[in-house]
Amino acid sequence: MARAPKEYVECDRKYTEGIAFSKHEKAYQSQDGIFVARKRAISAAARSSQKPMRFVKSVGLGIRTPDAAIESSYVDKKCPFTGDVSIRGRILKGVVISTKMKRTIIVRRDYLHYITKYRRFEKRHKNIAAHCSPAFTVADGDVVTIGQCRPLSKTVRFNVVAVEKAVHPGTGKKSFRVF
Repeated sequence: MARAPKEYVECDRKYTEGIAFSKHEKAYQSQDGIFVARKRAISAAARSSQKPMRFVKSVGLGIRTPDAAIESSYVDKKCPFTGDVSIRGRILKGVVISTKMKRTIIVRRDYLHYITKYRRFEKRHKNIAAHCSPAFTVADGDVVTIGQCRPLSKTVRFNVVAVEKAVHPGTGKKSFRVF
């Protein structure tokens, strides 16, 4: 007897107020810094005044915590605002050239290298993988500020801390832009 193959449907992401929420994780998601089994209020008035539990911290270094990190309900342990990752070391700027991975982006940094023999500069670039928290909505061409943190995976050592929307979204991925 022939068996019909199962149809697989990919989970679609819901976009609410410009923030991407992906609620397709199979395991129960909770923040580490929150005690889930706190005593609940019995009366309706006390229940309405009780605000939801959310662990949010300030990164420091003059970086503002985004409103989406404070108000949203996402759980990301690698987020510098709601997780256990601290920003230390270098703070860099670059252009986003790829957002194809889940919560990881590729940032291109362009720079000039001086050649002493010819007394001229040559254009060079580096691609850096960075973790992008669900608090940010990032598209190709956006200018992001990334901060160095502990190794999050084999290639990721940076975390997105600020996003500036693209002024000219039509410019190519490999166009040279110095910051």
